[in-house]
Amino acid sequence: MRKLLYVVLDGAGDRPHPQLGGKTPLQYAHKPNMDRLAKKGVTGLVYVVGEGIAPESDAAVLSILGYDPFAHHTGRGVLEAMGAGIDFEDGWLALRCNFATVDRDLTIVDRRCGRTLTTSEAAELAKAINEEVRLEGATFTFKNTIGHRGVLVIKRLDGPLSSNITNTDPAYEKVGGLGVARAKSEAKVSMCRPLDDSPEAAMAAKLVNEFTTKAIEVLERHPINSERRRRGLLPANAILCRDAGHERPRLKPLSELYGLRMACLAEMPVERGIAIAAGMEVIPIPPMLGSVEVDYRLRAESSLEALYKYDGVYVHLKGPDEPGHDGDPLRKAKSIEDIDKHFFEVVVEDLDLDNVVIIVTSDHATPCTLKVHSDDPVPILIAGGGVEPDDVDRFDEESCKRGVLGVVKGTEIMSIAIGYLKSA
Repeated sequence: MRKLLYVVLDGAGDRPHPQLGGKTPLQYAHKPNMDRLAKKGVTGLVYVVGEGIAPESDAAVLSILGYDPFAHHTGRGVLEAMGAGIDFEDGWLALRCNFATVDRDLTIVDRRCGRTLTTSEAAELAKAINEEVRLEGATFTFKNTIGHRGVLVIKRLDGPLSSNITNTDPAYEKVGGLGVARAKSEAKVSMCRPLDDSPEAAMAAKLVNEFTTKAIEVLERHPINSERRRRGLLPANAILCRDAGHERPRLKPLSELYGLRMACLAEMPVERGIAIAAGMEVIPIPPMLGSVEVDYRLRAESSLEALYKYDGVYVHLKGPDEPGHDGDPLRKAKSIEDIDKHFFEVVVEDLDLDNVVIIVTSDHATPCTLKVHSDDPVPILIAGGGVEPDDVDRFDEESCKRGVLGVVKGTEIMSIAIGYLKSA
C-alpha cells in the first residue's frame, strides 16, 4: 500500500477581502507548488465539523482524522495537558488558557497581550503563579506552552471535578459539548458557572474562579509586567480559561481504524495531545524560531524522513491562523507563500507521487474580516498514487468548488484517502 502525507494549514480558509482586491488570501498568494499539486490531483471543499459550526482546533483536528468530535470530544483542556506533558487522570479538571490583558474592572483589553508575550516571559509568570497561588481544597499545575498560551490542571483533594462549566474567556462557548468561537462576545472576564446541579460542577466553577482571582493578584504586581509597561507593551495580568475537560479521550488508534502506523509533526500542544490519544508517534519539532526558510525546510525534511519509517505522516503548520485572528490579510497571504516556498517546494521536489498520496487542507477557516474561526468550508486537494486529476489547477476556496470531490465532511477525509492509497 502507498504511504500518506497529510498536511494541514491551520486557519488557512478565508473569505474575499477588499485589501486583496476581493480575493481570499489563498487566491491572492503566489503558491506555485500547492497549485501544482492541485493540478495533479482531485479537489473539493470540506465542512470540517458541520455547517453552522465554527470549530476550535481540537474538534476540527479530531474530525479530519476521522473521529466524530460529538462522540469522542472530552474537552480541549485535556488534550492540551496531554500535549504539554502534564499528568492527567479522570476526575481532574484541565483547561486551555490564555495570558491576557485586563483593566481594573476586568474588562479585556487584549485576549493575547498583543501577541508580544514571549515564551520565556510566560514561563516566569507561570512559575510565580505555581509558587504563590494556593487553592482551597485543591492543588493545581499551571504550565505555559507557546507565547501567550497555557494549560491549567486542577486536582481536588476530596473528590472528582466536572467539566460541565462555563468559560471565563467570553470569546468561546460550549455548543453541543464542543468549544465554539463566538462571532461577538462581551469584553469582560466571565464568571465560571456550573451547567448542572452536581457538586462536582459547582466545586469546579468555584476553583476556576478562585484561581482566576488569585492569579490576577500575582500577575498584576509581577516585575515582568512592570517591565512590559515600562516598554509600552501590554501586561500579561490575567488568565482566561476555556474548554474544560475531566476525562481522558478514549480513541481507537489510527492503526486499528485504517491500518496505518502514523507519525505527527506539530508544534502546538493540542495537536500533539490528539496525536498521542490517536496512537500516533509524535516527532519532536522545535517551535518556529523566526527564520521561515529554516523553520519550514526543517519541517519538510523531517516529514520526508518520517515517511521512510511510518505508513503516514500528519503535519500541522500553524502559520496562517494568527494573521487571520489579527485581521491581517496581507500577512496571511505572505504566510501561505512562505509555506509554499519553503515547505512545499522541498516536498514537491523530493516526493515520489507514484508511491505517496498527499492531502493538503485546512482545519478551519479564520476569516480576516471576522478575526475568529468560522463555519466556512475549506479547500482540499488529494494528489499522488492512483488519483486521476480533475480540471482544477489552483488551490483555493473558489477553484476547489469545481473539484470532483464536491463537498465532503471532515470525518470522511481519511476514508477517501485510504481508497486512493489502496487503488491499483
